[in-house]
Amino acid sequence: MQASNRARVHTMSVTSTILITGAGGPAGRTLGRLFAAGVAGGLDLRVVGVDLTPLVVEGFDEVIAVAPAANPAYAPTMRAAVEELAPDLIIPSVQDELPQIATLAGLLGRVARSGEEPAVVLTAAAVPSAIAADKLLTMWTLAKAGVPVPQHCAASDFHHTAEALAWAGGPVVVKPRVSRGGRGVVLVETPADLDWTGVDASQIVQGFAGGVEYAPQTYRSPRTRHARSYVLEKTVLKQGRVGNAAAAVRVPDGSRPEIERLAIATVEALGLDGPVDMDIRLDAEGQPLVLEVNGRFGALSALAPELLDGVLHDHLQL
Repeated sequence: MQASNRARVHTMSVTSTILITGAGGPAGRTLGRLFAAGVAGGLDLRVVGVDLTPLVVEGFDEVIAVAPAANPAYAPTMRAAVEELAPDLIIPSVQDELPQIATLAGLLGRVARSGEEPAVVLTAAAVPSAIAADKLLTMWTLAKAGVPVPQHCAASDFHHTAEALAWAGGPVVVKPRVSRGGRGVVLVETPADLDWTGVDASQIVQGFAGGVEYAPQTYRSPRTRHARSYVLEKTVLKQGRVGNAAAAVRVPDGSRPEIERLAIATVEALGLDGPVDMDIRLDAEGQPLVLEVNGRFGALSALAPELLDGVLHDHLQL
């Protein structure tokens, strides 16, 4: 890759190199800030990243360009970036690339450290990653395992908005099965709220749970299989009643044990390892329901730095 395609911040002596994908996204920037704090605290690391364009991002020594996950050029450009940057640890932070990077993990690890111990790609196995990346497959898997989830259905099962509302007996949420964050999420309370002619099988319908929403940050060690969860409460949502968190707080550890237990049961049911970000919401009866699962660091992970501590301890012995 040409030098003109790079954005550099600084150079430092290092013992380990960490590559983060989606460096300019919400999760990538959060990780950059965490690593910046870690470097200031004495960690001897080189942190590099990839994104759609070269960027200067806090906490990163260098960010170079790769193709989008949906582009056929993703695998070749990602392979070239890994070969150039030679990381010891690769941390994906983009939701829609997780199935691909899980499939490519073994190849990327060997490219990164040719002739040496392969790099670690921080991902679950290919099948759990693919299931967690699809919101409908996630709901099916969790429901079969007895994990509480909202009513759910493929959007193509309904012919019009009123039919979906009647099925749920109240408001529904319509959202893409594969997406990042709150993109494309629509709260439907009346037939006039959504033109169903634009809805298809690429979307999922869920019954709307109107209670408090939580974002438990969970880490399951691939070495010990032990999981810990740290509960965040979303205090402001970007779309008012749905969407990403505009603000969140961490509740005292152990104060919401039912949310912690549900988060751990969720990662175990899906077979996920490493950092997991998910949304859990209370229904009208106060029952917590799992809305969706992201098998990666989330934008709120700075509120639970224990996840990054777990990754560094498990994979770099830091």
